Amino acid sequence: MSEAAASVRRVTSTSSKRPDRSARPAFRCTECGWTAGKWVGRCGECQAWGSVVEDTGPGGGAPRTVATNPARSPARPIDQIDVETARSRPTGVDELDRVLGGGLVPGAVVLLAGEPGVGKSTLLLDVAARAARTGRKVLYVTGEESAAQVRLRAGRIHALDPQLLLTAETDLGTVLGHIEHVDPDLLVLDSIQTIASAQVEGTAGGVSQVREVATAVIQAAKSRDLPVVLIGHVTKDGSVAGPRTLEHLVDVVCQFEGERHSRLRMLRATKNRYGPTDEVGCFDLSESGIVGLPDPSGLFISQAMHAVPGTCLTVTLEGRRPLVVEVQSLVAPSAVPNPRRTTSGVDSSRLAMVLAVLQRRLGARLADQDVYVSTIGGARVVEPGADLALALAAVSSRENVPLPRGLVAIGEVGLAGEIRTVSGVGRRLAEAARLGFTRAIVPAGALDGATPPAGLTVLTAADLGEAVTAAGLVPELAAAAQR
Repeated sequence: MSEAAASVRRVTSTSSKRPDRSARPAFRCTECGWTAGKWVGRCGECQAWGSVVEDTGPGGGAPRTVATNPARSPARPIDQIDVETARSRPTGVDELDRVLGGGLVPGAVVLLAGEPGVGKSTLLLDVAARAARTGRKVLYVTGEESAAQVRLRAGRIHALDPQLLLTAETDLGTVLGHIEHVDPDLLVLDSIQTIASAQVEGTAGGVSQVREVATAVIQAAKSRDLPVVLIGHVTKDGSVAGPRTLEHLVDVVCQFEGERHSRLRMLRATKNRYGPTDEVGCFDLSESGIVGLPDPSGLFISQAMHAVPGTCLTVTLEGRRPLVVEVQSLVAPSAVPNPRRTTSGVDSSRLAMVLAVLQRRLGARLADQDVYVSTIGGARVVEPGADLALALAAVSSRENVPLPRGLVAIGEVGLAGEIRTVSGVGRRLAEAARLGFTRAIVPAGALDGATPPAGLTVLTAADLGEAVTAAGLVPELAAAAQR
């Protein structure tokens, strides 16, 4: 045998003895899908005990699924597809329809997530009752409460109707059986984290269970053109609990937000295949139920009959919706070496920046003063367009001079003291004029030659000095600087 042939034989022999890495057994976590080369008692990703099992599926090679079943319907040209079946149907709740883009689409799956006690179940129970009153058959599945508890809530909010069918189930197979038997026109599932399948390992709410429940419900919705609304839990940081694939599987993802001490609730769409994602729905939650607020600006304005120093109004944008919010400031001499900066509904770092600009660029003495800033009605002001209102409210309180009644201030404050323009100035001014305000201070060039709304006098300001002058606070501020 030649030396070259012997070398090839040795290489071939060595390669044949080399172990096939793809043939090694793999282990997978049933909760989060984490994989490992050997069995461990605790998952290295989600830290769950006893959730790692051997993955018996093939690791590669040819695909397991082949074309064996005939197609239910042949492929057709796209311009011949009937779009009437995809038209949205109004729910009867205008604020919800605003966020959804007109209503519920047949076969659409909507995920409504929010913190405990924010009013998710109350809202959907009201939606289910409204749909039932129009003659549609509605199936409400509750997995968190008993049927009697839901019945009590329905009686309190006047959501009783014979067409609204209620069942308390936590087994996925039983829920699918109810869908087959009832054949509803609307399904509400409260909540997806409480439903589990006996065919899948893991506890209810786990990654594998949530994925299985979502897949089964979505399949039933698409095959029956059944609109489905799922209630979902959230984690500590406010994101939807469960696998991220849940948000990819559903058609619409909505977040229901609100402070516990406030009656105001806001609904936002973070994903919407049938409408915009920049609309916001406002609701008022009370003991008698939840109602939409087509004009929520009145909740954020105090009812004081006379002008008070330290108050200024601004117009914020929640999505595409303008809201008038009142900012209140109290500036008082401090009794401690480090003055307090306390906020409620306002970003504390944003306030600190505005106060620093006021002191450095305008000469306002605030370093030895306690500053308290709050909004009315539990509103949260996080956008830069409220900076000018924060600055004018602080100066007004510091000088103990009230701002003129009927004045709104819109603009972002820069570190150099300039007033920067913000988006949607036209919509903000139109909302201010609709509510009866007569004067507005906006950044220079914000209108770009556009005509302001009728009855509203618009004053422009390029920096904080011009804004304070337009608000009528210059004499008192100059006197304070001289002192």
